[in-house]
Amino acid sequence: MKGMRFLLLPVLLAAPFFSLSGRTNDVPRIVNVINFVRAIEPRDINVTEDVLYETVLNQAELMQEYGLTGTFLLQYDALVMPRYQKLMKELVSKGFEVGGWWEITQPHVEAAGMHWRGRYPWDWHADVGFATGYAPQERVKLVDVYMEKFHSVFGEYPTSVGSWFIDAHTLAYMHEKYGIVASCNCKDQVGTDGYTLWGGYWNQAYYPSRLNGYMPAQTEEGQIPVPVFRMLGSDPVYQYDTGLGHTIQGVITLEPVYPDAGGSETWVRRFLDAICEAPCIGFNYAQAGQENSFMWKAMGKALKMQFSLLDSLEEAGRIRLETLGASGRWFRENYRVTPPTSVTVLEDTYGNGNRTVWYDSRFYRANILWDGESVRFRDIHIFDERVKSDYVDSKGTSNQCIYEACPVLDGFRWSTPQEYAAIRFFEGSEGNFREMKLSGVDVSTSGKDAMCLEFRSADGNRYTVRMEEDGIELKGGTGRMDWRLCLSVPEGRTLPLTVTDDGKSLKSEKKGIEYGLTLTKGRFIRSGNSVWMVPEKGVLSMDCSGSR
Repeated sequence: MKGMRFLLLPVLLAAPFFSLSGRTNDVPRIVNVINFVRAIEPRDINVTEDVLYETVLNQAELMQEYGLTGTFLLQYDALVMPRYQKLMKELVSKGFEVGGWWEITQPHVEAAGMHWRGRYPWDWHADVGFATGYAPQERVKLVDVYMEKFHSVFGEYPTSVGSWFIDAHTLAYMHEKYGIVASCNCKDQVGTDGYTLWGGYWNQAYYPSRLNGYMPAQTEEGQIPVPVFRMLGSDPVYQYDTGLGHTIQGVITLEPVYPDAGGSETWVRRFLDAICEAPCIGFNYAQAGQENSFMWKAMGKALKMQFSLLDSLEEAGRIRLETLGASGRWFRENYRVTPPTSVTVLEDTYGNGNRTVWYDSRFYRANILWDGESVRFRDIHIFDERVKSDYVDSKGTSNQCIYEACPVLDGFRWSTPQEYAAIRFFEGSEGNFREMKLSGVDVSTSGKDAMCLEFRSADGNRYTVRMEEDGIELKGGTGRMDWRLCLSVPEGRTLPLTVTDDGKSLKSEKKGIEYGLTLTKGRFIRSGNSVWMVPEKGVLSMDCSGSR
């Protein structure tokens, strides 16, 4: 197992490895290898039950070859099959974790005494293949049946249960009755496979609201105390904008079946450099691994490349490689409520010169993107535990599923292929302002919860952006020009926000709940389809917490 490392070392040294230059603070960099397991795949006749099993077997053997630990999450149809039971018991004895994958199948539904409505024994439509398609009392039956079967096989209940999305009712019940300690859900995406999860905690993990399994909670009282980790390893620069102008996004992730992303060693090295070395607060996180539906022949080569890199990073002490359950327990021990975290990319995964910082807290998320000439806020979403999901106490009837947070700036859905919705920096004097031309950026951390960016403009001004748990502060005016920010959307789009009469707040509404930003320093000015943010004595201070 570990002896293989010496055979791989010349290969690893042949290419530049991960730079240490950007690593300015010592916080955990956690990687979970999570493979989730289906026993049937009706979308492709070539993906037989034997092919699916052999894929899992190969994944397990490769992980053991490199001495990696990880988690296998079993769908019910796999849980009840003797050969999966035998394999998973062997893996548990070697330190692996086995948990639940929460897509609903025909044998699962029928074991719970209900009628199966799907087109196939496993149906990926949201109203059939996920708990959101069932009434709350039916979800309880599905949980009980799964847990008792799991216990009969392994002698204990699972500590981790994942899915593309799990509703709050199901997640709370799993925790309160069966004691799960960790969950995971899909990356942010629009329309992919019929599932939209958009505007939430962008990476790492969060405690969900008791009313909304996707929405981070702000209070202990309002949260389910099970951390939900974001899966798949999204490209921090490019995943957000892919599919712009369309209703369905593509996929740019660490998944090894995508040749231009997780299947590319160059991309993987740059992605892992961002996770392992770039400045961040709290902790950084990535999920590696792959669902067995994609088959070993599509993933094997790239998975071996990834595992060799992860093995070397673990040996060098640059990552903490552990099971999902171990990460969940660590999170609970260290965080009473959802913490501030960040992801920074200082080397473009495709070499195009773009850089970015994602910031998340229990109150909001924000994203800043820059290249060699310009900088813009690409996204700001507010989190509010009072916003009730459509699925918490009633079942979904559509073959699609939609979970959303509260947008102040949505640089994907408010944009067009020709023009981005954004918050941009403007400089000028005497009422004549133009967009700032960038000359340089420095990124750093400050304390345990703040990310700081210093921008230098071509006209000599310096600006600092400080993102903290409850809001964002911007300072400028060290040069000869005045400055301000402008939130704008493309022509033909309507900005769905209002400015209060006192110019201090920017407001909108989600499912009957009012949310927005308040300026504790500075003021908003509405101008047509734009909103200007004018600083007060060189300072703009945004409260994103709603004073909660």
